[in-house]
Amino acid sequence: MKSNLKFALLGCGRIGSRHAEHIAKQATLAAVCDVDMDKAQRLADSYQVKAYASVEKMLQEGASDIVSICTPNGLHAEHTILSLKAGKHVLCEKPMAISVYDCGEMIKAAENANRRLFVVKQNRFNPPVKAVKEMVEEGRLGRILSVQLNCFWNRNADYYHNSWKGTKDLDGGTLFTQFSHFIDLLYWIVGDVKKVNAIVSNAIHQDLIEFEDQGAAVLEFYNGVIGTLNYSVNSYQKNMEGSLTIFGEKGTVKIGGQYLNELEYQNIMDYEVTGLPPGNPPNNYGNYVGSMSNHDKVYQNVIEVLEGNGVIATNGFEGLKTVEIIDKIYTAAQNHA
Repeated sequence: MKSNLKFALLGCGRIGSRHAEHIAKQATLAAVCDVDMDKAQRLADSYQVKAYASVEKMLQEGASDIVSICTPNGLHAEHTILSLKAGKHVLCEKPMAISVYDCGEMIKAAENANRRLFVVKQNRFNPPVKAVKEMVEEGRLGRILSVQLNCFWNRNADYYHNSWKGTKDLDGGTLFTQFSHFIDLLYWIVGDVKKVNAIVSNAIHQDLIEFEDQGAAVLEFYNGVIGTLNYSVNSYQKNMEGSLTIFGEKGTVKIGGQYLNELEYQNIMDYEVTGLPPGNPPNNYGNYVGSMSNHDKVYQNVIEVLEGNGVIATNGFEGLKTVEIIDKIYTAAQNHA
């Protein structure tokens, strides 16, 4: 049965269109907004709803309960705070923001307005990720000793062409746009990061982007775990791997595939994960593919929480923690330079 909740959508690009699709299946899409009115109108026509070019006007006129924010990273904070102040709940795409300060302001705005702030972290719903999270919580791996996170994707000139992606102000960095989901899973499964050493560089995207295209970091977690992160958007021609390996006293597991969608290795004392359902396919954007497409589960969670019987899958505090860890990595890389 469809929910009675009314959603307004801010940002009508590729990810916005995907959100619209999921909203329409589970609830009501009430209005859409984009600074590019043609883009907004095209999406609005598909769902017979009103299109806006002004956020303020949509918030004032649009009869909605919740705003889904799918604008460029650097605008998430501004759009979230405007929506919360207008009395709306907010579902914000990843990354929550590109500064720790902005994340704090978003959380404060939600508290002040007594409204919910949800952050999209759809990879938490991948079957192997859920299985490993449960395994760690149940203590099946014993004490976690170390972790290794690898993110090896391809992002070519076409991806960055004529786009806000690759800009410092609106994109923020490779860890924000490409790999914040992976950093989120480090925090969610392993814990918070205390100290970082890092090196980053721009090897082959100098004329395309204003920040790094590869990096390596050594992480020390508050709980004593040590970790390594290796990431790159220079994998030749196509995405290669997104993997998280966890070494525990009682077992080792590796979630792999391109999008943390396969349980590639498990060797656990007196335990084995079996019968995992297949995950959803990755988001397909034509020339390249992105993270897993679990937005249906994200919306299911939003609806369950707002209708009174669900536990929020990713809250503002957890969204902030991801940004904080990325900030620590970039700060350490600057200090190294």
